Amino acid sequence: MSDRLAGFDFAAHNAEVREMWAAYNARKPYRIPIIFGVNARYFMPIREVNPEGIDFRRYTEDPEAMYRIQLECQRWSRFNLLQDAELGLPEKWPIHVDFQNYYEAAWFGCPVEFRPNQVPDTVPIYADRPEAALDRGLPEPNSGIMAKGLEYYETYKDLAARADYLGRPVDPQLPWFCIGSDGPMTVACNLFGPQFVCTAMAAEPERLQRLLEFITEATVRRLRYWRERFGVPVPQEGFGMADDSIALISTPMMREHILPHLRRLYDTFGTPGPRSIHLCGDATRHFVTLRDELNIQSFDTGFPVDFAWLRAQLGPDVQILGGPTVEFLRTETPERVREEVRRILQSGVLEGGRFTLREGNNLAPHTPLDNLAAMYEAGREYGRLLVANEPHSEEPV
Repeated sequence: MSDRLAGFDFAAHNAEVREMWAAYNARKPYRIPIIFGVNARYFMPIREVNPEGIDFRRYTEDPEAMYRIQLECQRWSRFNLLQDAELGLPEKWPIHVDFQNYYEAAWFGCPVEFRPNQVPDTVPIYADRPEAALDRGLPEPNSGIMAKGLEYYETYKDLAARADYLGRPVDPQLPWFCIGSDGPMTVACNLFGPQFVCTAMAAEPERLQRLLEFITEATVRRLRYWRERFGVPVPQEGFGMADDSIALISTPMMREHILPHLRRLYDTFGTPGPRSIHLCGDATRHFVTLRDELNIQSFDTGFPVDFAWLRAQLGPDVQILGGPTVEFLRTETPERVREEVRRILQSGVLEGGRFTLREGNNLAPHTPLDNLAAMYEAGREYGRLLVANEPHSEEPV
């Protein structure tokens, strides 16, 4: 099977994309950016990417297999997914150690399970007795899966020094999981189970707070250790993180029980300037509180999202990322995808120009390329913005 973008003018595309992003970042956008969130989960079922049929167990436990898959993911993406990113051969191949979303729970001691046709996940080992996590004590920042990630990173660097890939050098990136977090409530749900967390929040709030304080303190120590080791600024401009599990609770509950821990993390690792957050699920009811309390000015959304309502709530200056749901993109026709993009972009969400169109959130395996091409083309057509004294002659691809 040939690449979808065979014969494509990559140089022209990349030059136009650089111009578009420069205008967007300068707050003078003439159209919205269009991107796709992808990881190994999307690519591994593709025969051209993974001809050996490497599963997630091997991918996770064999750094050389992870390295090869990461490179093939990059190559296939750059020659098949039309989006507002650099396409074609890069000057260097940026790849990263990938422990998906189980890394924090694994660091706290939860076992990792490999289920057929699924990404790896952990078991809430402390569900029966949450205080057992406290009995183990604060995990060392460089212990467990964090130490394993560093070993993989060093293996990556060794492999990259020995050989290039398609004539271009490989550039291993810092292990992002060492210096980031999926959020205190999400980690608590992974360790203790969401039923306990939500029940204790109402019935035993002091008990839950002790557990959340333990998680937050461990996270602060880990992030500080690895950021200092890798030379990442503390505090950092534009700091961002996630906490998807806050979608389970009301805003008053979030404000009382979770916000103080988020505030500690943001104030420790972020400058007072604009910050960002990723929130899957139906969490938009919390966005105004997070904007006002933590100065979060960029929200990466999942679904469901009422984009007209959300823009009206947040105002024109806050950045929103989102778009058609991943299941919609996987199952519908290109014509339906085009209509859904038009509906979203004409909802009022473009007011102020601070919107990035992407799937909501993270492409599912077997999503048709025709649907993604339809989303990109519709985004370029319906995502045009009028900016005074900023003429552009851009034509759709």
